[in-house]
Amino acid sequence: MDNLVIVVDMRVEAVRGDITTQRLDAIVNAANSGLMGGGGVDGAIHAAAGPALLAECREVRRTAYPGGLPVGYAVATGAGNLPARWVIHTVGPNWHRGERDEADLAACFASSLAEAARVGARSVAFPAVSAGVYGWAGATVARVAIAAVRGFEPSDAVDLVRFVLFSDRLYDEFAVALRA
Repeated sequence: MDNLVIVVDMRVEAVRGDITTQRLDAIVNAANSGLMGGGGVDGAIHAAAGPALLAECREVRRTAYPGGLPVGYAVATGAGNLPARWVIHTVGPNWHRGERDEADLAACFASSLAEAARVGARSVAFPAVSAGVYGWAGATVARVAIAAVRGFEPSDAVDLVRFVLFSDRLYDEFAVALRA
């Protein structure tokens, strides 16, 4: 399905769809700190990618982040069976646990873009990090995410950022924020 609904410019867009079907260089996973899969976007990405993704995540945990990936950080792995080349995992703040600093949320988007640039990804798909079970309001995530993307330097490192939203409500909230 993944019909393009709103295009603000050649660089930032929002679509209603399934992030696991995006044919871009990289997709961002709203991961938990353990990187071993979970529910929501994380579970869907792990299920679609197959066992190769879990194997790479285990290696990241063994070598680079034995204590888990911290909130706001990002790390890239291969994408397994997904149409993307890379999965960039980031851990969003959990509103229910009192992690309510918008700077931590913005760091998820900025660090994911920095990781995309590091691996050479020119196009990146993002979900609404922390807007699901982590409890952040969709409108807040949209505002913070779009500001972080628009403020990313170097601005020419990534050609396309696509927010892929799984619900009409989230899509509408991102569309409003993109127009602001």
